[in-house]
Amino acid sequence: MSVHRDRTGFFFLNIGHFYDHLFMLLFPTAVLAMASDPIFGGSYADVLSLAVYGFVAFGAASIPAGWLGDRWSQPGMMCVFFLGIGAASIITGLARSPFELACGLTLIGLFAAIYHPVGIAMVAADAEKLGKALGINGVWGNLGVAAAGITAGALADLWSWRAVFIVPGLIAIATGIAYVSFARRQAAKGLAKRPARAHVALTASQMKLMFGVVIVATLCGGVIFHATTVGLPKLLEERTLDFDISITMVGILVTAVYVVAACAQIVVGHLIDRYPLKPIYVGVIVLQIPLFLIAANADGMVMVGAAIGMMLLVFGAIPINDAIVARYGAAEWRSRIYAAKYVLSLGVSAAAVPLVAGLHKGGGGFATLMLLLAVLSAIITLAAALMPTGASEKTPAPVAAE
Repeated sequence: MSVHRDRTGFFFLNIGHFYDHLFMLLFPTAVLAMASDPIFGGSYADVLSLAVYGFVAFGAASIPAGWLGDRWSQPGMMCVFFLGIGAASIITGLARSPFELACGLTLIGLFAAIYHPVGIAMVAADAEKLGKALGINGVWGNLGVAAAGITAGALADLWSWRAVFIVPGLIAIATGIAYVSFARRQAAKGLAKRPARAHVALTASQMKLMFGVVIVATLCGGVIFHATTVGLPKLLEERTLDFDISITMVGILVTAVYVVAACAQIVVGHLIDRYPLKPIYVGVIVLQIPLFLIAANADGMVMVGAAIGMMLLVFGAIPINDAIVARYGAAEWRSRIYAAKYVLSLGVSAAAVPLVAGLHKGGGGFATLMLLLAVLSAIITLAAALMPTGASEKTPAPVAAE
């Protein structure tokens, strides 16, 4: 059995996930070079704060994007995603003031908001092996996270911070043109509607408890994911001062951490297809706590090792939440359910930027941030332990749509 019924479409969806996280995380590394530009002269915290509105848009626009995906066209929304995020990135690279930069970053967040409610729903809809498909797709997203650091660092060192946004923007537009052609060919074939994936039935009380757990995990997990991915470049720069490394080397180090950590999604996806969700979820989350505590005061190679372990577990939790929605959400509502989930996650994650900037500027630094993330992981662990036993049922096979 193949992982996905539409291999070419699955490839484009994976590329989309890669771009989504790449473009959202170019700025945290680029800002290391931008703070010295006279246009944006200021502290790390001051320049980083310009990204807040982009992260707000990343979350808030998920609801209308999911609604349009369900009511208009999911492939159509993916065309808008590829072309829009590329154009927005180029606009950001041409910014001539802090205001224009903030507007460009907001546009990137606006178009990036399309992917998760639409793209993930498309992955789940056509997946032959749900866990493995979500795991592979998640790896592509995390490779985008990984590539952001080295891409931004290398382009900033070789050319300027402007190239950090313009070059990837041009590539995304070229990909969008290719996807438009692919989507038109698919539509011209007049393919019959594929059967919808059945969802596991729960009682009303179980459903309320299940999505209560998802809400808590989404809120806390959103802060954890974005605080770690936004703060990691600066964290590693500060904790590896003895190595005297350049911005490019910081980007390479961040990339190495993310590439290794991305493997967790394949492993977790395999486990999802074979074992109950609840013990997997609890195990992944509870192990985050000691690693955050270690990272609070580690430096040098200990910090690098802690960062790898920390990100392995942060990334590994992602396909579990997506699998819960795919298993228990009705097909005709999945884009909107994913949208609601991601608007919570990405909305609250907007707090990650001022949180990282504020703690760093206020003297608490990354030690305080890591302790806070350990507390949030403990809260998710308690919530996951309350998941109803229905979560252990096997993934239902696709059934004919009504």
